Amino acid sequence: MAVGKLYIGRKVREIRDAARATQSQFAERIGISTSYLNQIENNQRPVSAAVLLALAEKFQIDIAELSTGEGDRLLSALSEALSDPLFETYSPSVQELKLVVQNAPGLAHALITCHQAYRRSSEQLAGVDETLGGTGSLAETTPYEEVRDFFHFVDNYIHDLDVMAEKLAERLGLGAGDNYAILTGFLDNDFGVRVVRGAAGDESLRQFDARARLLTLNPYAPPPTRDFQIALQIAQLYAAQAVDGIAGNAGFRTEEAYEICRIGLHNYFAGALLLPYRAFLIEARELRHDLDLLAVRCGASLEQVCHRLSTLQRPGLKGIPMFFARIDRAGNITKRHSATKLQFARFGAACPLWNVHQAFETPGQIIRQLAETPDGARYLSLATQITKGRGGFRAVQPRYALALGCEISYADSFVYADDLDLGNRSAFEPIGISCRICERTKCPSRAMPPLKRKLTVTHDQRGALPYRLT
Repeated sequence: MAVGKLYIGRKVREIRDAARATQSQFAERIGISTSYLNQIENNQRPVSAAVLLALAEKFQIDIAELSTGEGDRLLSALSEALSDPLFETYSPSVQELKLVVQNAPGLAHALITCHQAYRRSSEQLAGVDETLGGTGSLAETTPYEEVRDFFHFVDNYIHDLDVMAEKLAERLGLGAGDNYAILTGFLDNDFGVRVVRGAAGDESLRQFDARARLLTLNPYAPPPTRDFQIALQIAQLYAAQAVDGIAGNAGFRTEEAYEICRIGLHNYFAGALLLPYRAFLIEARELRHDLDLLAVRCGASLEQVCHRLSTLQRPGLKGIPMFFARIDRAGNITKRHSATKLQFARFGAACPLWNVHQAFETPGQIIRQLAETPDGARYLSLATQITKGRGGFRAVQPRYALALGCEISYADSFVYADDLDLGNRSAFEPIGISCRICERTKCPSRAMPPLKRKLTVTHDQRGALPYRLT
């Protein structure tokens, strides 16, 4: 692929570094101003023929080596990799590709290597699928994962929806009276939708009949769940255009992902409507993030409170950066978000040393943990069990553990840290992200070796693990 104007800032900078010259000294030697050299090195201006000749004369540089070769090949290879359908929602311009190749060739090589590995894995998995009678590649990102990543990369905060919900909450006076009456009255008056209780034995949490303008709710749903489902219906009617626009602009690869995202956005609006941003942030600060008191004062469930705390990332008015997760008894993380350095593993189970697993052993309590990850970051971690069941003695009672926490520098904002010895390093328990990527070498709770470490097996000696990491 031919390159027109010559942008070789990285190579010029390498030549200057090899000569151990400052920009001022180097510019003087090749007869240009320091500002022009600075622009060349930052690829803001191309090099002129006079500069090329000066480089060749003063530093014995082959001009052909500067103007052709690896740059062109790398640009071509990168362009080919990004033409894969995997990147169908991203079409970089030639200038963007040039900037990457010229300023970060190592990154370009890494991306090409990753793409090649992806192609090989896809081909191998396709062969496995064919053998097993499958139809799709196991390497494809699922719609659910696409949506999860969407929320992750917007920091779990959707500004337009949040502000819209907050304004509506203020107009309706939510929080100042009977939320149920306010929400049902709004649905009836503005959209002609009546809210009724479902029949005994109906397992649906909610059901909306658009033709009859009727919203039916499960008669056994607790008040926070009932109010949330009404708020969700309001989201579908009141915020429909905004939700469709946000989901449509996300560039999802499938209709499935688009529809799943719409569900997530409706849920987001409902949470922001019941727990409007500024009012909730003030309550959280006043109560020092006491989860039980927040739930009572806001008429919400513990899960709603924890989830909302993880979304307080409004620019200029941010809450405490937190991580939040919901985990089932098998260790599957069914909800996850982190505004902290602690990032949940995409694959594999969570660290067995994390206190979230202990929550199932102590129902009804909020347990605390001072934890330290292998990178040296320290956290206050809270965990508690919740039950989602309804419908009586014989109904299924799903149980989950909620985890919420912050980096230790913010722990003073939590009532839970008052009697903890935050300055004592030995009070912090070592945890990891996942055994697959954890680098701790002597963890007796390790379930599997890390992916990138070799093992040494000594048959005459046995420790906590049947191998040593080398």
